[in-house]
Amino acid sequence: MSSDRPDAESLAQRFRPLFQQIAEAAPRREHERRLAHDAIDALRQAGFGALRVPREHGGLGASPEQLFDLLIELGTADSNLVQALRAHFGFVERLLSEIDEGHRAPWLRRVADGAIFGNATTEAGDGQLGRLQTRLFRENGRWLLEGEKFYSTGTLYADWVGVTARIDGPDAREGWRTLALVRTDTPGVERIDDWRGFGQRLTASGTTRLHRVPVPDDQVLQFPAQGATSQTAVFQLVHIATLAGIAQAIVRDATAFVQARKRSFSHGSAASPREDPLVQQVVGQLANAAWLGRLAAREVARGLGDVDRLRQQGAPVPESLLIDVELRASHAQVATTEAVLTAATRLFDVGGASALNEDLRLDRHWRNARTLASHNPSIYKARTLGDHALNGSRPTFYWSVGTAAG
Repeated sequence: MSSDRPDAESLAQRFRPLFQQIAEAAPRREHERRLAHDAIDALRQAGFGALRVPREHGGLGASPEQLFDLLIELGTADSNLVQALRAHFGFVERLLSEIDEGHRAPWLRRVADGAIFGNATTEAGDGQLGRLQTRLFRENGRWLLEGEKFYSTGTLYADWVGVTARIDGPDAREGWRTLALVRTDTPGVERIDDWRGFGQRLTASGTTRLHRVPVPDDQVLQFPAQGATSQTAVFQLVHIATLAGIAQAIVRDATAFVQARKRSFSHGSAASPREDPLVQQVVGQLANAAWLGRLAAREVARGLGDVDRLRQQGAPVPESLLIDVELRASHAQVATTEAVLTAATRLFDVGGASALNEDLRLDRHWRNARTLASHNPSIYKARTLGDHALNGSRPTFYWSVGTAAG
């Protein structure tokens, strides 16, 4: 894998005009609950999805640090889009870190050519913890996929979807996970826009149904699911970067609101809101939350960059580094979640009732941040950090959700 990296400023110049267009349309798009197909297509055309694909495979060859800096900027423009692309960038990282080199090249080329990958991982209901209901089985010599997934983030925007499944039959491998990759227009694939959360409404995080979907052999990837990995930190950092982007959007919108405001209160501290030291203090606190979010995200990205550089050199990645990066991600999640949720509430202290005007959609920042914070809840990450500090315990790297067996 080439270590040749693009210049960070050239990447910023390439994407910032597009981010600006996305930001201008974001409030109305959210108000109308209009899925962002146009924005995703624009990002695709600009090569955004191929940021981490090495140049020898046709991509831009960006580093993890460069990727996540740009995700923060995209999150500032529209936090829905970063989460919608979370599975896509997670899949690319999985190719680079966990999939055998002999199998990854065709998929990297597809990404470089503009393909977007979605997610069908989590299952709703009371299935047993650690045991998937979705199954991949052979019939008449070919693989068929059967099951139902929820929280299928980004799949309505995607060309392909990666489906986690259990293998029924002798091909199952103990301690390994299976990813079936199917085009979203394959017969038997049904995507439903039934996400009803009050935030992140445009992430296409609804149901994916799979009924006897044919899967060619070369579209079944397996990877070991034991030991330490950087993948959980990658997926969590996408949420952290999105929260950091929301914090920057809060500062942007609070500043614009205050600068344009002429009315003050009789018991205010200055003739205009922008000169009022109390309002200045609030905006300063909002800016501090955004600074913390960026700092936390970059600290995790730096660790992922260290892992990536070792892999490029063909050097082994020490387990101690993977554990360190996972703990960094947990620290960053706890700190950023608390800071951004507080900022999203404090935002309304910069103005009176006019800040509640629905045309401004300032409420979307709290709703979106609260929704992101409810994924992989930070209370469990705080407990993990406490257990590690007290007992030296090892973090959990391969997550699952379900009902514990009795």
